[in-house]
Amino acid sequence: MKNLKNKKAIITGGGRGLGRATAIAFAKEGIDIAITGRTEAALIETVAELKTLGVDATYAVFDVSNYDEVKEGIKTIIEKLGTVDILVNNAGIAAFGTLNDMDVTQWSQIIQTNVMGMYYVTKEVLPYLIEKNKGDIFNISSTAGLSGNATTSAYSASKFAVIGMSESLMKEVRKNNIRVCTLTPSTIASDMSIELGIASKDSEDSVLQPEDFAELIVAGLKLPRRAMLKGASLWSTNP
Repeated sequence: MKNLKNKKAIITGGGRGLGRATAIAFAKEGIDIAITGRTEAALIETVAELKTLGVDATYAVFDVSNYDEVKEGIKTIIEKLGTVDILVNNAGIAAFGTLNDMDVTQWSQIIQTNVMGMYYVTKEVLPYLIEKNKGDIFNISSTAGLSGNATTSAYSASKFAVIGMSESLMKEVRKNNIRVCTLTPSTIASDMSIELGIASKDSEDSVLQPEDFAELIVAGLKLPRRAMLKGASLWSTNP
């Protein structure tokens, strides 16, 4: 089991939900962390909690769908962290509706955030990992990226695209000793899922929790460098 202490991680969408749970799990392993998001208050609160765990923690406010903001935000983070070893592309949005009923602007924004946002952040972080000839990238897709369903056309399209982009990247950067893992969780009781009405705060015994997902990422990081978790689906044991 690899010691992760003093590694440096960037987690997008790190102020709440899966990103926040992953940041806390990382901090418990001694990883210094930078989290990003659009809501500064949530980022400040999470960073304060991370610091109580004895690690360096910082944040940057930006919208991953805006490339100019991403470039500036990642530059600021690298200046604060000094380097980066781990990237968790977690930021994303969701909305449901039939293809014909969903507004074109909303449909486009889901693609822009979930696909282009992941591309923008990875494009800005990747050169640092290539220079070090080592690193780990976790790209968060969804089981919605494995199978489309009625009313999920925009979200499924974005998550299918994430899988294709992530698996292509994995094959590009293996030669640079960079591990790229594509994760496809089923429903998790995250803030977003609760807000969308597909999970409940009272569903701890029947639905996956953000902490379960964070444990999977930590386990992937602890594999020997010769081994790579290419992809994984996390499901609840309850149907």
